[in-house]
Amino acid sequence: MADVSLDQSLDHRAATVAARRHFLTRLVVYGLLVIFAAIYLIPLLVVVLNSFRDQQEIARNGLISLPRSFRLDAWGQAWSTYCIGGTCEGMQRNFYNSLKMTIPATIISTAVGAMNGYILSKWRFRGSEALFTCMLLGVFIPGQISLMPWAFILGNLGLSNSVYGLVLIHVIQGISFTTLFCRNYYVSIPDDLIKAARIDGAGFWRIFRKIILPLSSPILIVTVIWQFTGIWNEYLFGVVFTSGQQQPITAALVALTASGTNVRAYDVMSAAVLIGALPPLLIYLFGGKYFVRGLTQGAIK
Repeated sequence: MADVSLDQSLDHRAATVAARRHFLTRLVVYGLLVIFAAIYLIPLLVVVLNSFRDQQEIARNGLISLPRSFRLDAWGQAWSTYCIGGTCEGMQRNFYNSLKMTIPATIISTAVGAMNGYILSKWRFRGSEALFTCMLLGVFIPGQISLMPWAFILGNLGLSNSVYGLVLIHVIQGISFTTLFCRNYYVSIPDDLIKAARIDGAGFWRIFRKIILPLSSPILIVTVIWQFTGIWNEYLFGVVFTSGQQQPITAALVALTASGTNVRAYDVMSAAVLIGALPPLLIYLFGGKYFVRGLTQGAIK
């Protein structure tokens, strides 16, 4: 009995030590995560607070300081009255340009990628793997390489310095990514399901509409979020192929921060940055969990 009691006491002590060690480990891990999260979020917090501060207050108390009073004047100026690139219309026109560019480019590139993925996974033909490999190369080619070819194409099509030209660019540039996502996801759909539908008399389009599309919501959500954020935040094509009132919001933000005036309107700049960041933030806020879920489902066969 004494040996049993001693063993129980040792087991209890070992369990207590293990529990304490586990608690300390979790405390250290969560503490480090909180510190890293704070370091990551502090710049965003500074921008948010400065957008509600007066310029005189920022000049007096510095960029990193709590606001004494909350004001919305900077948001109104950034949206409609602040002078950017020689025009005093704020960011509204550039914001609408980005919407007119991003929404159709996202929809078209996602639709084409879904169709390509469907064909390359369920309707294979001789050379389909080689074609997919060639399309996959577009994922690894940097945008700078395609500037000269795109300048030639847009010039011949009469789409230079237009939002429609940017839509064409982002549709073509995004097809590699959307095809990759959709093709890898559709491979996980059993081929027997497609064969059974063909035996029942379903054709190419009916299988796509009745079987593939209802199963595609996870990967389509991933593709839409990926394309929307990537196209909205893209800067290179916008600043090279458009100017003035045709530029997207990313090019306007760079023009705003690179203005030649000696006095920096940090309140207006902060508000303008937040205006430009709102659509992608909202997309991730409402669709972030679906994005992670879709990536996970697409990775598991």
